[in-house]
Amino acid sequence: MLGFITRPPHQLLSLLCPGLRILRLSVHCAQPRPRAMASSSSSWELPLVAVCQVTSTPDKQQNFKTCAELVREAARLGACLAFLPEAFDFIARDPAETLRLSEPLGGNLLGEYTQLARECGLWLSLGGFHERGQDWEQTQKIYNCHVLLNSKGSVVATYRKTHLCDVEIPGQGPMRESNSTMPGPSLEPPVDTPAGKIGLAVCYDIRFPELSLALAQAGAEILTYPSAFGSVTGPAHWEPVSS
Repeated sequence: MLGFITRPPHQLLSLLCPGLRILRLSVHCAQPRPRAMASSSSSWELPLVAVCQVTSTPDKQQNFKTCAELVREAARLGACLAFLPEAFDFIARDPAETLRLSEPLGGNLLGEYTQLARECGLWLSLGGFHERGQDWEQTQKIYNCHVLLNSKGSVVATYRKTHLCDVEIPGQGPMRESNSTMPGPSLEPPVDTPAGKIGLAVCYDIRFPELSLALAQAGAEILTYPSAFGSVTGPAHWEPVSS
């Protein structure tokens, strides 16, 4: 699941991988934004962004193949920016596997995404990368890192999730993200993109309005909450909190 709140709303393009069902695709009109070097009123157009839904597995290369197909389709249809969800890179079977599969930002997997952004010529919002930070050797914990790439494949922003999901799930027991993940130290200022000024957040952050208020006050036009909620946590959080 990937969720974001826009101000003003932007035109959305929803791309679905095989096996994922959706009842209706919503298209929202945006206020026009100027193209680069705009010289007349005819140069104004609506930005198009792609919301790519995937079901991740522990197979990182298969996940990349799925995501790359969606990103290439987004580029073919004219999107300027594609959003991928939290845990787009993988979802492991247990915390030990999560730590084993994690990589630093300079690792091979993110390198493949930077090449993909360059190849397709569009921005990528990578909504939740399992990052081995510089303190990995000391902590043996990772960060849940929202990475923003520009169309040249450069990392223009990184936000490490500050609010970790430590909850009791009825019938399933505790979920303790903090057992394997470190909270990020700070917010990231909103970033100018071809679709508007984007504020970066991740999943459980949506429960904390101070974060969204700070981003909005800093000029964010789009608030992003890429998410990997489950069948219990999704209904308990997403609809009540975003309504």
